[in-house]
Amino acid sequence: MKLELQGVSKSFWDGLQRGEAPLTVLEDVSFKIETGGFVCLIGPSGSGKSTIFNLITGLIRPDQGHILLNDQVIDGAVGQVGYMPQRDLLLPWRTVLENAILGAQVMGRSVSETRQRARELLPLFGLQGFADAYPASLSGGMRQRAALLRTVLMDREVILLDEPFGALDALTRREMQRWLLGVWAEFKPTILFITHDVREAVMLADRVLVMTPRPGRVRGDYQIDLPRPRKESDEHFIRSQSLLYQALEIGEGA
Repeated sequence: MKLELQGVSKSFWDGLQRGEAPLTVLEDVSFKIETGGFVCLIGPSGSGKSTIFNLITGLIRPDQGHILLNDQVIDGAVGQVGYMPQRDLLLPWRTVLENAILGAQVMGRSVSETRQRARELLPLFGLQGFADAYPASLSGGMRQRAALLRTVLMDREVILLDEPFGALDALTRREMQRWLLGVWAEFKPTILFITHDVREAVMLADRVLVMTPRPGRVRGDYQIDLPRPRKESDEHFIRSQSLLYQALEIGEGA
């Protein structure tokens, strides 16, 4: 499914004193992700990356411009995309399996069918043998796998991932990146992935969008034309990292 932002701007008035100008977080943001694409969004803190996710999920509406899925406007429409935040948000009193089916359950899907599909997917998600385990007994990587399984079971063709590996140690993070690419290759959802890690963006993405400081705009759109699996020692990998670092430094100095 194709995701598109057309000239999106967003400002906030909450918490401002009377007479103060609104805080403009996003200004004329436009980009398109084709069906099955994997795009990373990077930029300094406060550049509006999370606001973009809130707009796409329908939690807030744009002041100007539109959000589109397959050329249909979805401004303010909730439940159109899958979303996984940085924290796994697993409920401690539910097992891995019961946490995994929760999103589909809330959406009114058949519990028995969703539970059966979840059991079938447990091996792919590295959770075989842990269906009846509780979150407290899982490693950080396993908790994130369970959270992504919950997102996949919602059967949304567009998935938003907000720094899902940011809290993991370096070794687990790299393992999870390889694993995520395997899941993406299996299901081919359209993915928009927020990260502050340039190396992670080059490792994962087909394209990387670089945001400016507030008000956030898309400063650059970089194609990462490297075969997978990618090697950090590859000169093209290193060159791609350098280009992105330069784009971020220019943005910080603007």
